Amino acid sequence: MALNRTMALFGIFFAVMLSTAVPVHAAVPWEVCFTPREDCTKAIVTAITEARRAVSVQAFSFTSKPIARALAAAHERGVQVEVILDQSSLKAHHASADVLAGSGIPVFVDSAHLLAHNKVMVIDGETVITGSFNFTYAAQRDNAENLLILHDRALAGRYLDNWQEHRKHSEVYHGR
Repeated sequence: MALNRTMALFGIFFAVMLSTAVPVHAAVPWEVCFTPREDCTKAIVTAITEARRAVSVQAFSFTSKPIARALAAAHERGVQVEVILDQSSLKAHHASADVLAGSGIPVFVDSAHLLAHNKVMVIDGETVITGSFNFTYAAQRDNAENLLILHDRALAGRYLDNWQEHRKHSEVYHGR
């Protein structure tokens, strides 16, 4: 009898848990993308388009026109956008530094390190985009790279702290 009552209570417990569970369509804590078979550029552009407050970028190589346009559009709609680039990205053909700076986006150059090899975006203090994926056309079309989008406020805070540390020793880029 006690076992039947325990089983009944157990069943009620699970029924209540299932009825209050998070919907299946709720935001997942992470997303992953692999090039060249998946459109990682589109995933980044979508995330930037959804930004409401701030986008902080660290990029080793940045030549992607769609990503640069998405950052400029975010800036135009009032999102605080700031970009730190590796010094080598200024020498790259089709570098986005001038496009970004020309759009009024603060651009900084981190020349304190042999390579500022970061590939990071922090969006609204809640989402981190990282991985091997450089913000370039080649990363999307030619290379085997990965992109990880993490929805975690605490992790985003750690990345923002690191971004701020690099911003402190970076120089303002005024464009060519």
